Amino acid sequence: MTLAMLGVFVAHVLLGLPLFIALLATAVVGFLFVDIGMIPRLMPQQFFGGINAFSLMAIPLFILAGNLMNASRLTDRLLTLARLLVGHLRGGMGHVNVISSVFFAGVNGSAVADTSALGSLLVPAMRKEGYSTAFAAGLTAGSSLIGPIIPPSIFMILYASLTNTSVGDLFLAGVVPGLLLGVAFMAMNALYAWRKGLPKRGTWPAAGDLGRAALGALPALIAPFIIVAGIVMGLVTPTESGALTALYVALYGMVAGNLGIAGVWRAIVDTTRLTAAIFVIMAASATVSWLLAYAQVPNQFVALLTPYVDNPVLILLLLSAITFITGMFMEEVSALMLLTPIFAPVAMMAGIDPVHLGIIITLNITIALITPPMGACVFVAAAVSRLEITALFRTIWPFVVTALIVLLALILAPPLTLWLPTLLG
Repeated sequence: MTLAMLGVFVAHVLLGLPLFIALLATAVVGFLFVDIGMIPRLMPQQFFGGINAFSLMAIPLFILAGNLMNASRLTDRLLTLARLLVGHLRGGMGHVNVISSVFFAGVNGSAVADTSALGSLLVPAMRKEGYSTAFAAGLTAGSSLIGPIIPPSIFMILYASLTNTSVGDLFLAGVVPGLLLGVAFMAMNALYAWRKGLPKRGTWPAAGDLGRAALGALPALIAPFIIVAGIVMGLVTPTESGALTALYVALYGMVAGNLGIAGVWRAIVDTTRLTAAIFVIMAASATVSWLLAYAQVPNQFVALLTPYVDNPVLILLLLSAITFITGMFMEEVSALMLLTPIFAPVAMMAGIDPVHLGIIITLNITIALITPPMGACVFVAAAVSRLEITALFRTIWPFVVTALIVLLALILAPPLTLWLPTLLG
């Protein structure tokens, strides 16, 4: 049954059919092995049951908040602040690229949106500073991985809904790994700038200019604190936090005069389209996950790895390798939905903290966004930089390796992930 489902899924993907159709066809084949009579009765039930969770309502609300932030031009102020902070250093525009990704991560949590928004602005600016187009596009795609790690994160909300893990703990646990990614990519950029002899541009900003830029960006920087603080302090649920953030951004944009009815409507339409695409994949993935559980695939996987459960590091390395390979060929949301129910029991037996596992899986899935042949961020970066996709595929691997080094550090040193949630209780 499992091999037949895998064969059908691969065949549909190779034919270029939409992913949710490939997943539904896979589910139909699975039901044929179980009981064909279940198709009209259980398949719709599992399809809609997979998205019938209150916590998942946070996803469209966080997406809406990010779209409203862009429509309100608050993201432009974040970019201005990033330029004043690091633009004067050697390789300044590359550092601006990474710092901007850190700021944007607290706004929308989407790597693809980050790549699109920053790439169109910063890749041309980096070229003027002496960067190659390939490195500028690669750094834009690589630094966008920070988006789903620093809260808010759609992937973490999905993981929490599948494992009953605290969203607040996951959000807190993502802060340090996200910043580590930023430091790693800034170090990579500094090395490139030194080797290429890129000149320093400008001087240290005046305190007054920096203060005004920080004050201008403050309304955007408040949004992540609304999200994280409200959840961690137990004042709101993740869904309520998303609603409050979207309302705050909309009201600020209207009061400041940067957001009108037309802008709100465009943000709602864009949010609806993206949410529909995410949720239909989630629903189809949930159907396949139920069939895999019915066929006791998770139990078989646990039995396979039981001899190694005394070594949590080895277990995490094995799970990461499987996730990395899967993410190279499967859309990230569906990979997360399918793998998490299988991996969680193994991690529990090995004594791995579910929050730590969540960050490891999330980062693995996120790295797949820049990994050939299906890395969405690579395609977006190539488009906005007007670079051949094959050329970018050849040069993206150093950025993938940099992210994998951060992943390895998190596997070997769990306190990097867990100390902040532990500190704040």
